[in-house]
Amino acid sequence: MAKNKQNTKENQEIMHENDTFEDAQNQELNNEQQNIVSDEAAQMNQNLNMELQEDAAENKNMETNADNEAENVRSDDELAKMTLQFDEMKDKYLRLSAEFDNYRKRTLKEKMELTKSAGEGILLNILPVVDNFERGLKSLEASKDIDAVKEGIHLIYATFTDFLKQQGIKPMDAVNLEFNTDEHEAITKIPAPAEELKGKVIDVVEKGYKLHDKVIRFAKVVVGE
Repeated sequence: MAKNKQNTKENQEIMHENDTFEDAQNQELNNEQQNIVSDEAAQMNQNLNMELQEDAAENKNMETNADNEAENVRSDDELAKMTLQFDEMKDKYLRLSAEFDNYRKRTLKEKMELTKSAGEGILLNILPVVDNFERGLKSLEASKDIDAVKEGIHLIYATFTDFLKQQGIKPMDAVNLEFNTDEHEAITKIPAPAEELKGKVIDVVEKGYKLHDKVIRFAKVVVGE
């Protein structure tokens, strides 16, 4: 009876050891399974992260390519716009160049014509004076009245001086005026007949003339000293 109890106790201890061993094995198996699951989960997470990174990189590349394509399109548009502007400016330059060349030729032609006919009006107005001279010469040959000849000469002179006035030409006064180098040319000096005539024009050898306000011929004068 005591021996049976002892065997029973030993069997119980053996069973307990077996249960403990099985529990340890199960625990170890569970740990291994958990480690495997954890490794698989970590691997899956790593793979997922790699896929996400690849997708992000691909998206970034796609965005970069899209930006490059848009930039190329803008560059092409700007190049086309600049080409159009250049063509317009070139056409405008050619037109202006042609217009200026035509203007230059026309101006040169007008200048040449003006040069040829510049004195036409003056010469045309001189012709009546020549006509009067011719009539005066004929009268001088046929007339014996000296007074009539003088009158004719005065008439011709008056006609010619009127013509000069119409052209803006007028004689300059000089006698008894202070000698002025801007208008007078002294050809000689003589003793002044009076004290107040010293440094003044005593006589005019050749009249001076102005065209409007410009001296076109200096008066040749005698100056008192």
